[in-house]
Amino acid sequence: MMLPGLAYLIINNYMPMFGVIIAFKDINYAKGILGSDWIGFKNFEYLFKTADAYVITRNTILYNGGFIILNTVMAIGVAILLNEVKNKFAARFYQSVILLPFLISMVIVGYLVLSMLSAESGFVNSTLLPMFGIEPISWYFEPKYWPYILTLVQVWKATGYLCVIFLAAIIGIDNEYYEAATIDGANKWQQIRSITVPLIAPTITIMTLLAIGRIFYSDFGLFYQVPLNSGPLQPVTDVIDTYVYRGLMTLGDIGMSSAAGLYQSLVGFILVLLSNYIVSRRNKENALF
Repeated sequence: MMLPGLAYLIINNYMPMFGVIIAFKDINYAKGILGSDWIGFKNFEYLFKTADAYVITRNTILYNGGFIILNTVMAIGVAILLNEVKNKFAARFYQSVILLPFLISMVIVGYLVLSMLSAESGFVNSTLLPMFGIEPISWYFEPKYWPYILTLVQVWKATGYLCVIFLAAIIGIDNEYYEAATIDGANKWQQIRSITVPLIAPTITIMTLLAIGRIFYSDFGLFYQVPLNSGPLQPVTDVIDTYVYRGLMTLGDIGMSSAAGLYQSLVGFILVLLSNYIVSRRNKENALF
């Protein structure tokens, strides 16, 4: 029974690791991957020697760090609220509504955002701002607004997925704990703080560790499709993934792209090991491994 899963894992996850050597070669399609010239770490210089290296690394880490915190807090809060809905039909309806944004393509999300923020016909400029006597804003030319816009879009889209996971963990808590707390006079907030959160802490820890492992990866669609690849916004929307994509489209250098992917993977791997070690030192049961 394990063979199909193992075969998929090997074919999909391990066989492509052969391509890691592309990061250290000057790929010549005529010579093939193995026959191409070995150039060592020169492909990595594109990332580390460019003037934009600090900006894209800073944006990647700060955005993803903020997303991890906000998504976790929002998902736990929504999961707790959904657990209080006792009507089965209403509970399933709310769960579906909350999960729906996660299932929508980021291309569609980009156009939804455009329908809100378009300078000429967007809902915000044509309807919302005039109600407060504010002049229309050229959203796609104003970088200062986009850290908040991107964060809002990402939290709206990703909260549903985490919420379902945390809700499943909350449903698994024995109701006797809450009954005993109620008899002792504990209110809802005290029950959440003393029962719900501590008992779902292992799930929170695992999901956080997995997110930390991808802190150097960004949602390409979020940072490329939603801002519509607007040049004036690049100082606040450019991350490692979008920067490498633009470099690949301009230079056609797959060696540089492979080097960026290897760099992201190694940093993520080290961060997971480090985070897991810190967690295991405090509580071994909550550690990922």
